Amino acid sequence: MGIKFGKADIVKQFLDSRLTGFYFSVLQEGKVGNDDTLSLISRDSNNVTVADITRLYARETHDLELLHRAVQVEALPTGWRDYFQQQIDKFKK
Repeated sequence: MGIKFGKADIVKQFLDSRLTGFYFSVLQEGKVGNDDTLSLISRDSNNVTVADITRLYARETHDLELLHRAVQVEALPTGWRDYFQQQIDKFKK
């Protein structure tokens, strides 16, 4: 990634900014116009935000309660949930 942006530390800068963005699921392919609206159709019941995931991944792995909620988020890829579970397991040692 650093080569593409011409900066070796781009990932660190990206994570430090905490402006990692958000994702939409595309239900129907097409064009979005200026007057079109986007509607929230569901929210994860664990109340874990993209910002929460970024914090857990980048620096705040000591928030055990948030880690437990994060591993319950079905929308997260298995690799992310596994990583957060490993952080929880470190508390057990």
